[in-house]
Amino acid sequence: MFASSSSDSWTSSWPDAAAFALGLAVARWAGWNTADLVWSLWLSSFVVGYSTIVWMIGQPAVTLAWLAWRDREDVGATSRQIVILWLIILGGAGFLLAFFTIHFGGFHYGHSQFLIWFFPADLPGSGRGSGAGIATYLEVARRYWVFLPSAFLAHRAAFLRKPFSIGRDLSPSFEQGKGVKDIFVEPYRNVIRMHLLIFFFFGAHFLGLENFAVYAVVYAVYFFPWRLVRKTATESVPASVSLEN
Repeated sequence: MFASSSSDSWTSSWPDAAAFALGLAVARWAGWNTADLVWSLWLSSFVVGYSTIVWMIGQPAVTLAWLAWRDREDVGATSRQIVILWLIILGGAGFLLAFFTIHFGGFHYGHSQFLIWFFPADLPGSGRGSGAGIATYLEVARRYWVFLPSAFLAHRAAFLRKPFSIGRDLSPSFEQGKGVKDIFVEPYRNVIRMHLLIFFFFGAHFLGLENFAVYAVVYAVYFFPWRLVRKTATESVPASVSLEN
């Protein structure tokens, strides 16, 4: 039974292969070098990661607001009480969004200041004594937005599931028993992956190993469906326990 479900999951990962082929084709068509690949990974990490955070915050907020309105008569809530509840939900969502905007955005801002020194790519602000600014980010977005569709396709799973739901008995639950902390791990997990790949690029760059084969390996690592590996590892734990019992 376990093998069958695992096989179905891996079979359904064909869009990841399509994203890999699309991303590789874009890099080949545009004639990107190491600096271009690094900045395309930085842009995808920021845009896809922040979009994931917005979804993780927005989906529960919209769910709670809708249920409050739908069941207002069942619980005898007045319009004033519903409005107050909506304001509380909006305030909570706004606080979380502001926090992660500063934290996640600040992390990428600091990272960009580091990258601009080693991979300037003729970007605005790459001169000595200067750093990445608004002009830099606008130019990065203009040049490397073509990589974003393949990046979103690779991370589609984050937008296809509901991190928060309400049962028929109105009991709240998070996806697969996760907590609030676990829900926001995924965007940062992608940042760690991006970091490792960029460090690999550093090594390849200084060793003079800049060629399309190296880029293909890096993209293969980036687009590999690691979530299925984590899922398989998680599902195998109960299976092994049941065998021992």
